[in-house]
Amino acid sequence: MPDFQTLTFARLPQVPLAEVAAHMSDPRLAEHMPLLSGAPWDAQTARAFVAAKEACWTRDGLGHWAFLGDGRYLGWGGFQKEGAEWDFGLVLRPEQFGAGRRIARQALEVARADPRIPFVTFLLPPSRRHLGAFKRLGARSLGQIRYEGQDFLKFRLETS
Repeated sequence: MPDFQTLTFARLPQVPLAEVAAHMSDPRLAEHMPLLSGAPWDAQTARAFVAAKEACWTRDGLGHWAFLGDGRYLGWGGFQKEGAEWDFGLVLRPEQFGAGRRIARQALEVARADPRIPFVTFLLPPSRRHLGAFKRLGARSLGQIRYEGQDFLKFRLETS
């Protein structure tokens, strides 16, 4: 269970690059992130990652946040436009996995309030076995797809 009172959505540049690099270097993340190489990140890798996520805000007017619990970095996630679809991703520090429901609920309220987003998609690695949370949200399975050479389970959640 999360051990924070206040959840804040901030922009990724507000988080020290060393914290982002340490988070993304955690080998537990690579187990469920097929596109993550598993190699340790350095400040340069983290800087390029943050710049790419910030570019989404510039291009689409929406993007990824840093999630802060009582001011502490919990992880990152948000919306990324993939063609005509808005994909939602959530990457938490392993010790914060329990905060996912609360964070997702707040982020999905942003999507529901945005007329540009009639639905969101989720891409999950096939290694993800516990899918009940997606069903409880009302997301429906669209089957398996290939994205950047990797297999993913794709779900869709209507927001309007």
